[in-house]
Amino acid sequence: MYRLTNTVRPYAWGSTTAIPELLGTEPTGEPQAEMWMGAHPGAPSRIATDTAAELPLNQFIDADPLAALGAPAVDRFGPRLPFLLKILAAGSPLSLQVHPDLAQAKAGFADEESRGIPINAGHRNYKDANHKPEMIVALVPFDGLCGFRHPAESADLIEALGVDSLKPYADLLRAHPEDAALRETLAAVLTADHEAMAATVAEAVQAAARLAAEPGPFADAYAAYASLAHHYPGDPGVIAAMLLNHVRLQPGEALYLGAGVPHAYIDGLGVEIMANSDNVLRCGLTPKHVDVPELLRIVRFEPGDPGILRPESSPEGEELYETPIDEFRLSRYAIAPGGTPRSLDDRTPQILLCTEGSVLLTSADGAELLLAPGQSAFVPAAERVQLTGGGTAFRATVVV
Repeated sequence: MYRLTNTVRPYAWGSTTAIPELLGTEPTGEPQAEMWMGAHPGAPSRIATDTAAELPLNQFIDADPLAALGAPAVDRFGPRLPFLLKILAAGSPLSLQVHPDLAQAKAGFADEESRGIPINAGHRNYKDANHKPEMIVALVPFDGLCGFRHPAESADLIEALGVDSLKPYADLLRAHPEDAALRETLAAVLTADHEAMAATVAEAVQAAARLAAEPGPFADAYAAYASLAHHYPGDPGVIAAMLLNHVRLQPGEALYLGAGVPHAYIDGLGVEIMANSDNVLRCGLTPKHVDVPELLRIVRFEPGDPGILRPESSPEGEELYETPIDEFRLSRYAIAPGGTPRSLDDRTPQILLCTEGSVLLTSADGAELLLAPGQSAFVPAAERVQLTGGGTAFRATVVV
């Protein structure tokens, strides 16, 4: 097992304090948005080995995929770690976005490659041929947007603002069928005249801020929309966000975000896991490229409950967050001081992350590795590990 040295990404939306508080370090004054744990070539974790003091994890895996990942994982996913684990700290809202499914990603990537669009071009949609399902588990109260409200409910929310220029969108939302109503409304919002939309957003946000202070079923959502507009004034994504479910996760609760589900994180600290992909199509709340026709092709216009996940406990002490994909499997262990050691399955590669207290990893040969909050370790396949100590550990692995 190997302690990981991880890279913190300083995206502008990151919190300046949340990750330093978790790690017990001094804030730098700069945003610290994501700490990456894994073998993604963009910022691979680093490990110390017998032959190298700082070896990127992707190079370690490339040197002997079968030893690092195990034959079942290599057979299923190829000679690479198929997931990326993160600590995500949102100090301001992320862009409103959606991810393609696997077939869409393969086709979109092949198309853009054939047209010679540079991989780093600002208008490029597909950076790779993989899908990007993801899940966020809250470590503190966490605000986000996830999936479409039923359109009639969104119409009620919008009409209550009392903004005349929003009435056509409310009328569209009351049309049937629901999927067509959502599609037409989102398209109308994203293709509206820029100056007219900026004025609509300004007026809508004034009303939202006023209604957020009054009792009502949408008070929390109005407060969230006002926050979005504070960071992205005049952005049509503020109105697009009013079509989505506003969600406040409590610590330990999670959201799974499958292909085609529009979402945005607004504020909070969480553990995020995803398939290894950079494919993002943006809907708003961003100065970056928004490809409306491609976006409308990818989005699933299916209203419904956002589906908050809570872990299911096993007799072995594992609390599993069930998801419908195989590239990652995320669970949590609450380790009580002096309690029964927790033995982990050794068939697959895993990353272990401590988020509270301290967790001691002990291998079959007696080697020990102590993890404090924010510290993590890579455990190759076939290495049996026990957890003891007094704290909380997340375990990321794959399904084979």
